[in-house]
Amino acid sequence: MFHKRAGTGFLLFVAIATAQTGRRAIWDGVYTDVQAQRGSEAYSRSCMGCHAVVPDGKAPLVGDAFWKSFSQKTAGDLVEFISAYMPNGAPGSLSAPTYEDIAAFMLKSNGFPAGAAELKRSSVADVRIVPRDGNTELPANALARVVGCLARSGSEWVVTNATAPERAENANQTDATRPLGKGSVTLKFVVTKLDPLVGSRVAVNGLLIGAGGVDGINVTTVNRVAEKCP
Repeated sequence: MFHKRAGTGFLLFVAIATAQTGRRAIWDGVYTDVQAQRGSEAYSRSCMGCHAVVPDGKAPLVGDAFWKSFSQKTAGDLVEFISAYMPNGAPGSLSAPTYEDIAAFMLKSNGFPAGAAELKRSSVADVRIVPRDGNTELPANALARVVGCLARSGSEWVVTNATAPERAENANQTDATRPLGKGSVTLKFVVTKLDPLVGSRVAVNGLLIGAGGVDGINVTTVNRVAEKCP
């Protein structure tokens, strides 16, 4: 899941992809090594008691846990999250530059390359956190949402014409009219009565079972967004 600093060929690929999409990715290099070192020192003072920077440690900040929390988000989201919730027991108590330094340390610990400029919240708001191949598929256990047509398939509920799973926080105001997809997602552990919603366009939130929801979605909410579907 994590990658060593890329060579010249990959950096050229990143530059081309960035130019084509108009958006930067985390692989472009958005912090400096000096900043990450400051972040390491701040982490040791304020975070190490609750978090680890090894995948199998306590409440890890790296590995699958990082991707589950931040894939498809931005580096700006990362800074905002740690500013709001860290350190444990005293969230928001560190200075803004210190939170930026800690974010830089987290990026370095996850194998993302350093760059020429320091990470600033204002400069990384649109920097996407995606695998280096640009794949936007959400990992297993990510809190996600899909939009599509609610139907019954045997004993199971499914969403047909489903959109690709996206972050649950990214509520779309055009769910009632947005283009749907071609996928089908099985709804698991449904505890509410869905019969009145059959044939409706719905938005489903829940935890993905398998990468990209290949084995379904562990449902938390199902909401009708349009009477008819598609």
